[in-house]
Amino acid sequence: MRSPSDHHAYPTHWEADVVLRDGGTAQIRPITPDDAQRLVSFYERVSDESKYYRFFAPYPRLSDRDVHRFTHHDYVDRVGLAAIVGDEFIATVRYDRIDGRGMPAAAPADEAEVAFLVQDAHQGRGVASALLEHIAAVARERDIRRFAAEVLPANTKMIKVFTDAGYTQKRSFEDGVVRLEFDLEPTDRSLAVMRAREQRAEARSVQRLLAPGSVAVIGTSRTPGGVGRTVLRNLLDGGFTGRVHAVNHAFPDDMAHLEPEGVPAHRSLRAIEEPVDLAVVAVPAERVPAVVAECGEHGVQGLVVLSAGYAESGSEGRDRQRDLVRQARSYGMRVIGPNAFGVSNTAEGVRLNASLSPQLPNPGRLGLFTQSGAIGIALLSGLHRRGAGLASLAGIAGISTFVSAGNRADVSGNDLLQYWYDDPRTDVVLMYLESIGNPRKFTRLARRTAAVKPVVVVKGARHTGSAPTGHAVPTTQIPDATVSDLLRQAGVIRVDTVTELADTGVLLASQPLPAGPRVAILGNSESLGLITYDACLTEGLRPLPPRDLTTAAAPDDFRRALAEALTDDACDAVVVTAIPWVGDGNAGPGDGDGSAKALATAVREAAQASGPGPAKPVAVVHLEIQELAEALAGTGGEPAPGTRRIPAYPAAERAVRALAEAVRYAHWRQEAAEPGRVPEYDDIDEAGAAADIQVLLAPADGTPADGAGRGTGDGKGDGAGGGTGEATGVRTGDGKGGGTGEATGSVPGDDAGLGVELSAADTQRLLARYGVSVLPALPAPDPDAAVRAAERLGFPVALKPTAAHLRHRADLGGVRLELGSETELRRAYAELTDYLGRPEELGLVVQRMAPRGVDTVVRAAIDPAAGAVLSFGLAGAPSELLGDTAHGLVPVTGRDAAELIRSIRTAPLLFGWRGSKPVDTAALEELLLRVSRLVDDQPEMVAVDLEPVVVAQQGLSVLGASARLAPPPPRTDLGPRHMPAY
Repeated sequence: MRSPSDHHAYPTHWEADVVLRDGGTAQIRPITPDDAQRLVSFYERVSDESKYYRFFAPYPRLSDRDVHRFTHHDYVDRVGLAAIVGDEFIATVRYDRIDGRGMPAAAPADEAEVAFLVQDAHQGRGVASALLEHIAAVARERDIRRFAAEVLPANTKMIKVFTDAGYTQKRSFEDGVVRLEFDLEPTDRSLAVMRAREQRAEARSVQRLLAPGSVAVIGTSRTPGGVGRTVLRNLLDGGFTGRVHAVNHAFPDDMAHLEPEGVPAHRSLRAIEEPVDLAVVAVPAERVPAVVAECGEHGVQGLVVLSAGYAESGSEGRDRQRDLVRQARSYGMRVIGPNAFGVSNTAEGVRLNASLSPQLPNPGRLGLFTQSGAIGIALLSGLHRRGAGLASLAGIAGISTFVSAGNRADVSGNDLLQYWYDDPRTDVVLMYLESIGNPRKFTRLARRTAAVKPVVVVKGARHTGSAPTGHAVPTTQIPDATVSDLLRQAGVIRVDTVTELADTGVLLASQPLPAGPRVAILGNSESLGLITYDACLTEGLRPLPPRDLTTAAAPDDFRRALAEALTDDACDAVVVTAIPWVGDGNAGPGDGDGSAKALATAVREAAQASGPGPAKPVAVVHLEIQELAEALAGTGGEPAPGTRRIPAYPAAERAVRALAEAVRYAHWRQEAAEPGRVPEYDDIDEAGAAADIQVLLAPADGTPADGAGRGTGDGKGDGAGGGTGEATGVRTGDGKGGGTGEATGSVPGDDAGLGVELSAADTQRLLARYGVSVLPALPAPDPDAAVRAAERLGFPVALKPTAAHLRHRADLGGVRLELGSETELRRAYAELTDYLGRPEELGLVVQRMAPRGVDTVVRAAIDPAAGAVLSFGLAGAPSELLGDTAHGLVPVTGRDAAELIRSIRTAPLLFGWRGSKPVDTAALEELLLRVSRLVDDQPEMVAVDLEPVVVAQQGLSVLGASARLAPPPPRTDLGPRHMPAY
């Protein structure tokens, strides 16, 4: 039991599970008075040398006073954390707040003394480094800005823990003691260190699951059939190089081996007299807890839980799933599953097939992760048919490692990205995802991995609005279109179907990346060449005119034509098309297996001998020549060493789509090699904005201060607190095309009722702190007020309603533009009130006209799972109906801003479409960057909406703005590393 501390409630949010350097796990949590006996037992297992390093003197045992001191904390000025495996402490850390003289103190003192003690058996596992990250985060939460530590010079391991952490520090030596002082504010280096440690630890935890030295299949039936016996059979048939054990409590006492497999048989894991690295669990869900406990006590490193009956079965199953993860982590084990299909590793020294797949995939360069067993087996079968190569030779569609994680309660796609990032056997990552539990982390890991190898993703469950049953993940409000944009920004290749996943993966695994979009097309069918040409145009490629070799073309003709194309500086890739030969009996491409092999040899040889310069990708499109595909993949016989394999596709559209994805990825990778920059602006007042926000959010009951937030959801304001009424302005263009409609797609985090809706004045003041000015709009409750407002602003003006049902709806005739005199204004006022309703219903405002241009919308909002997202699109119903909005994660760089503007389908309207003058996109990019800076610097700014933003030939005008403040969601990506909470 955890008792309350002396002064403050137990801080549950400080609890965390972490992955250690060796791939095992531990729990970190605050120490409580109930931990007294654990602390004593822990201290008894620490060596005298470690005790001496901790207390600078012999200290064989803890006194009752020591135990009380080290277990009673106020969780503010005195805090202790423990790392726990099973039910035992393996390490502790504590801080005590001190003043400038080094004496115990309370706030506002902002320095604390920190000390560690790690059990000798667990030193070298990275426990102290993980504890330092967490105790530092706790200290920052309690307004402690600096740690001090005194260490004996001989305690080099602990000195290294501090010096390697990446914090800004000072080091001194006095009275035989090394004194270290370091600031706790995260730095670029400390974040880099933390993420590098996270990658190594999580990759190691996956490596332990995929390369075990021994495997126990728990739940192996005595008779053939059943899940456990099937996995056991697959392990043996795949040629697993380690030791295999069959476990079933129903085995007879005198049963030593399971026949006919000849595998050692045991009634329990305890009967195995050697270490077991991996346990495959195939027992009913109600028996799993006992199995997990047995595995933990035996020292098993990881579990593959095939058992069903968990979160996919309802609320009771969800509770059972949480208990499974908690129990496994308490013993330091990772879990694949539950409801998993299994794992495979084709490495020659492992040959692991701990899955329900009847055969071990042939080796290759593709890493495959799926959240669905059915999709996993379909992909494995499809890749095998595509040409898996010989067992002794890596095939064009072979697999390096495969994980089908089922409910993925613990090990997820993020863990596999960590593993594959520097796995030398994996060149391309393929993922089928139905949910993304931590989008912020996923995009970060995907971006880093995509910088060195392609990541191809199919996202299922795109339109359901919720995660599949069984996936316990945080909810996200991000529309699927936004997810696509965020993945593209991270360099992820997102495709729509599992067929495209395989098509793209095969090409990327076997071909070099193209240098550009220019595609040469050659083949023996003019019609197939034209189909391929059209497909290239559809995918945004730049095809050269197809070269028709005629139906009489022989393999040598293909060889010569392909060699010429590959040496042509005018092309970056080549698509070869082939149809069955039709003629007078002479052998052709489709005339028997021999001719197909000859054509395949000719294509491979030409590609292999492409001459100087960078290699170019080659893809083959064939119609009804299956022998050609097999020969190109190498399944029809072993080609010479170093022979290049060529992917073949039964349809031009499939080949071209895969090639187009490769072109886009190559372009992203080239751009990513020189990261963009977030520019600095001298006129940004970050501190002033923070002070304003603090005042606006100050009241504990959420009531806005100083007149802030008095605006309602429809944008109306009462003018109090310096407000000027309506926040949003009127379109000042020519009135065509509506121009005031909502931008397409919902805004992440844009939920009514969240936080404080700001008044127009407060919104404009905060935006002005970041150099964004909003054109004023003055309320016009009657015609005379409208005239006074127009005289104050200066004619010509616009008159518009601000009622929620009329805002940004110029298509309803509710906006009057270019009103150049009092007469015109009074006439327009009368028309609007006669046509649309009483003035108090309309909320009419007057706004000065601005230069004509293109109406756009800029939005930024915070999604709890993905973080801050910046959105851009053109204003108006057409863009909304087409879903034509671009999105990017904040902070955006200058390059990101330019890409956002150019990525929407209606972007030509900004660059001089149909003879119109190009508008000032540089000013628009700067606006995007300033808004990005605002929401990045001020996380309390949970939603910003600028609509419309009229971009003219010179400059732009923000005519409407609204904003909302709220306490920011926690930034898990900046805190200490931890596993998903359960």
